[in-house]
Order: sequence, then structure tokens, then C-alpha cells
Amino acid sequence: MDWLLYEKEAQEKGYRHICGVDEAGRGPLAGPVCAAAVILPEGCIIEGVNDSKKLTEKKREALFDVIIETAVSCSIAFGTVEEIERDNILATTMHTMRRAVEGLSVKADFAMIDGNRLPELAIPARTIVGGDAKSMSIAAASILAKVSRDRLMLEYAEKYPQYGFEKHKGYGTKLHVEAILAHGACPIHRQSFLKKIYARHGMPKE
Repeated sequence: MDWLLYEKEAQEKGYRHICGVDEAGRGPLAGPVCAAAVILPEGCIIEGVNDSKKLTEKKREALFDVIIETAVSCSIAFGTVEEIERDNILATTMHTMRRAVEGLSVKADFAMIDGNRLPELAIPARTIVGGDAKSMSIAAASILAKVSRDRLMLEYAEKYPQYGFEKHKGYGTKLHVEAILAHGACPIHRQSFLKKIYARHGMPKE
């Protein structure tokens, strides 16, 4: 498999600062969504980089530092719970991806977005479904986004210890749902995501 196929296609069209973009945290019941944008040196392959979901937490943590050190430029952005509740998760994800691209210290001239929807960008871009398992730049972005969000959720775990955020990072596991039912929601819960849980258990919406 050619991890640089899509990068090469963009280079052949004359683009030089090509960024990969991915997000982490669209599905959880709590916490922000995170997006990252990464520009790697031309022809760069970082050994071990893959779709972040296929890597262990320890491996992602190790690769995070390698990616930061190797990248021409990288940027990480968060979309808050307040934004998610106001605008919905899809819109917030798109806004956060845009902020990640705009935050690059070396401005990208082309963006490759994981998934099938394009955020509104000031530069040409394309979507790549499953891009985090096909493009080195997008895979690197997926690792930065995942690790950055996980680190933040560990901080929230200390602030709200009753929910076990350090174990599930806000996703809707049995442990997490049981904690919500026992303690109610906290300020970082996405209330719109909890409606089905409340309805299923006959609880009033908070």
C-alpha cells in the first residue's frame, strides 16, 4: 500500500504544503470534539503511523511526539460542548477542522479531509473516506487529535472522578451510562446526546 498516494496526486497538481485533517470525539456523550491538521515533509513516512483506532494508547502517545517533531507544521483545535449543543456535532466538527487548518504556522495550500464532508476552507481540498487508513498525513492528524482529546479527558477525570472518564474518555460505555444514571450529568456532558438514555430509563431531562 502506498501511504503517500494522495499526497503525490496533490503534488502532481502543483501543491506543496498539503495537510491531512482528521477529528476525534464525534460520538462520545461528554467532552469536546478535537481536530488536527498536519503537514509532513514531502515523501515522509513515519514508521508505525496508522489509523489511530488501530493503535494502542501507548503507541499513539509515542507517535504523538514523533509527529510533532517531524511535521513541517501541525495544529490542534477543539470544539466545545457549548458549541456542540448550540450548533450540533456535525457543524461543530466542521468548524473545528477549519480552525485546525487555519491554525497551521506554515499555511497549507491543499487539504485532505478524512470522511465524506468538506469544511468551509479558504484553500482547495478533497475528502477521503477512510483516509486515516490510506494517507500518511491524515493518519498523523488522527493520532494528534485522538491523543490530544484523550489527554484532556484525563484532566476532566480528575475534576469529575465519579464518571470514570479516564477509562472510557466520555464514550457511552456501560460504566459511563451507569455513572450518569447514578450521579446525573456534569458540565461537560452533551445534554442532547443524553436524551435517549434519559428516555430509556424514564428519567427527566436535565
